[in-house]
Amino acid sequence: ERDRQKRAREKKSPDAPNGKVELRKKVTLLQGISIIIGTIIGAGIFISPKGILKNSGSVGMSLVVWIVCGVLSLFGALSYAELGTSIQKSGGHYTYILEAFGPQMAFIRLWADLIAIRPAGLAVISLAFGQYILEPIFMPCGVPEIAIKLATSIGITSVMYLNSMSTSWTNRIQIFLTFSKLLAIAIIIVPGLYMLFKGETKNFENAFEVSNIKLTGLPLAFYSGMYAYAGWFYLNFVTEEVENPEKTVPLAICISMAIVTFCYVLTNVAYYTVMSAEELLASQAVAVTFAGKMMGNFSVAVPVFVALSCFGSMNGCLFAFSRMFYVASREGHLPEVLSMIHVRRHTPLAAVLVLYPMTVFQLFVGDIYSLLNFMSFLRWLFIGVAVLGLIYMRYTRPDMPRPFKVPLFIPAIFSFTCFFMVFLSLYSDPVNTGIGFAISLTGIPAYYIFIVFDRRPKWLQDGLGNTLPSLRRHLKAFTRHHCENHTYSWHMDSID
Repeated sequence: ERDRQKRAREKKSPDAPNGKVELRKKVTLLQGISIIIGTIIGAGIFISPKGILKNSGSVGMSLVVWIVCGVLSLFGALSYAELGTSIQKSGGHYTYILEAFGPQMAFIRLWADLIAIRPAGLAVISLAFGQYILEPIFMPCGVPEIAIKLATSIGITSVMYLNSMSTSWTNRIQIFLTFSKLLAIAIIIVPGLYMLFKGETKNFENAFEVSNIKLTGLPLAFYSGMYAYAGWFYLNFVTEEVENPEKTVPLAICISMAIVTFCYVLTNVAYYTVMSAEELLASQAVAVTFAGKMMGNFSVAVPVFVALSCFGSMNGCLFAFSRMFYVASREGHLPEVLSMIHVRRHTPLAAVLVLYPMTVFQLFVGDIYSLLNFMSFLRWLFIGVAVLGLIYMRYTRPDMPRPFKVPLFIPAIFSFTCFFMVFLSLYSDPVNTGIGFAISLTGIPAYYIFIVFDRRPKWLQDGLGNTLPSLRRHLKAFTRHHCENHTYSWHMDSID
């Protein structure tokens, strides 16, 4: 069945510009770096300082959390660099779990991504975009919640439209947004360090007060920090579109992680130089409060830069994980329509749009921090499984080509850390983690119902047996008629 699908995808289409419908290799080193940096530096650095400080208990411990999270993220990024160069397929976590542990485990990961992780992640970043883009309009008053959610909905719709229309323009805008967010980071770092060098160190006194450290809250502090660094793995989602992936993937990952870690640590030092711990915890928009204390009227521009940063993260995330759904459809784990590519635009339009309803729904459920903690549990559980797969394949597939190879202790430490954080989260936040665990387990019956045909209930077998062939015939006939009367078309060979 898989060979049949592969042959179908490779059929020629007379309407395609080059006679073949496929996702082209358009991601260069600069674009790869912009995808990683542009995705990592988003909402996290402007929202997570509050969560990290609250759960760690002290300024000094919060800085330690930032540094440790940077090192751990580098370990994970290096592990994914090996996976991306040895398994040169798009799809990221899903593809690596599929290769290491088989289709059932990969489907459980995909199921959690589709119904929980990806919609929640995009909703969290989008809510930050809505908060910051409206901040200059409502200053000095607070932004109404309904206005934030309306702005968020507009932002999500814009990102969906951009990714649907053009891969080239998506990458160009991503580069522009990456430079914009680096400028925003510089606007925070430079005046903060200037004040520090002038002797403004009162907020660092008793930075490691033992009585304030919260051991039970440290897992959630690490979740917030790891979420801020999350994004180092997104280039692996588009490996098939990367030029010369053996060199580009590890080089882009290493350069990006060095830049991001440097920016994050200095940004937090700048925050604590200007703001006390109490002021930071009381702030609803940390970067805006910082700018108001340092820059006066110019502070109005800072929320705009922050909103652009969040928009870039939204754009990079959607560009990456739409390819995961595309690959999963190609493997037979999602409906075939998600593996279709627009003939002229060369974008997986259906795979881009599939998350739109779920993401909009997430906007009206819970607050940004509950979404963050709920999402982090599932995300790091399966990333730990994917990195564990690297270790597993070192022994089960020793002859696999590995152009980039890391010492075994790096994936071992990273996977152990992921599982340890997940275990501790069951104690620190049992409600959110329990919900996340229950949702992931629903992937097991879903796999047997929707994928393993022989074990489907008889009523479902009969229904699908009667419905799907007719639906495919009608869809194919409609598409051929549509192609004859319009200037664009869809590659429908995979339906045959």
